[in-house]
Amino acid sequence: MASGFSLKDQLYNAEKVTYLAGLFAAASDGFDPEAFTLDVMGRLPELELKERIAWISECLCRHLPGALPDVQETLVKALPPPLDPALSDDDFGDFIFAPLGEFVVTKGLEEHAALGLDLLHAITQRFSMEWAIRPFLNRWPAETMARLVQWSEDPNYHVRRLASEGTRPRLPWGEAVGLAFEDPLPLLDQLHRDKTRYVTRSVANHLNDISKKKPELVLERLRKWRDLGVQTPKELDWMTAHALRGLVKEGHGAALQMLGYDPEVPVVAKLHLETTSVAIGEALNFHCELEADQALPVLVDYRLHFQRPSGKTSVKVFKLKQAKISKGALTVKKSHKFKSGASTFTLVPGAHHIELMVNGVVRAEAHFDLTEAS
Repeated sequence: MASGFSLKDQLYNAEKVTYLAGLFAAASDGFDPEAFTLDVMGRLPELELKERIAWISECLCRHLPGALPDVQETLVKALPPPLDPALSDDDFGDFIFAPLGEFVVTKGLEEHAALGLDLLHAITQRFSMEWAIRPFLNRWPAETMARLVQWSEDPNYHVRRLASEGTRPRLPWGEAVGLAFEDPLPLLDQLHRDKTRYVTRSVANHLNDISKKKPELVLERLRKWRDLGVQTPKELDWMTAHALRGLVKEGHGAALQMLGYDPEVPVVAKLHLETTSVAIGEALNFHCELEADQALPVLVDYRLHFQRPSGKTSVKVFKLKQAKISKGALTVKKSHKFKSGASTFTLVPGAHHIELMVNGVVRAEAHFDLTEAS
């Protein structure tokens, strides 16, 4: 199948493979960088992103044969210096090192698990090993969790983050793990106090994953952390909002109340559409008016009901305004563009409708038709 990657992307990937080959050639006289690069690039352009990781790992296994204890020295010598420890966020690392995690899983999972975990500890300081740790969690859950407990207090924040990110219930692209939702909570208890946003964001994302199945477990943990008071109020407020974002979209009352938004707030809402017919590629322009007899905080979202090819509808929630009603009134305007040609969501002409949500409760709605592009 065609990958859909542009020529620019292809050249970039060839550069990265050549770079990786050079690192291993410098680490071992027996490693042939040209042969490795040719091997990898023979198939790489036709593969999608996750397949590329597996393919580079497969090629590396051929060009660096032997058991993990025999090749560990070369692997460690090939690693570049760790990522800058002075940074605190959005320092994911270089994607070309992702295949090294697959390499360790292939050679170490069954017979050299302890060594494999040692190597993941080193590699994650160059690129996150959140995908590679999950096979170890499934094959050796007790041993791997014991390591993650140690890593949750590691001096390197990339290692600390891995303790949360690697155990997430719904990690994108990640292998499913057999952990109960409660199993990683002791790790999160330690990590929620971290001073690094890269770590606390992972903790919040982890809680958001759990909230899809066990919202009360998440709310209870956030209350516990607030009572402990070991994280700064500002950072814990940010984590709470990020952890509860899925529940807020669903209008979960207790989650909204935790964020200071009362679902039962006395608000009168009016929704006005500029037109009741919008073509694909154009925008639905609307505004809402909120009235209350007191100043109060409001979280305003809107929910669109889309037609699907099957004849059913699907719903998406969009953020609109986080504000305080003052002097009894608030007006918010919005222009929602119905973009055509999106690869992940196809727009279907037909009857649609929009709902205005204030503090998680639908307060007003309106109907409109989505038509073919003119």
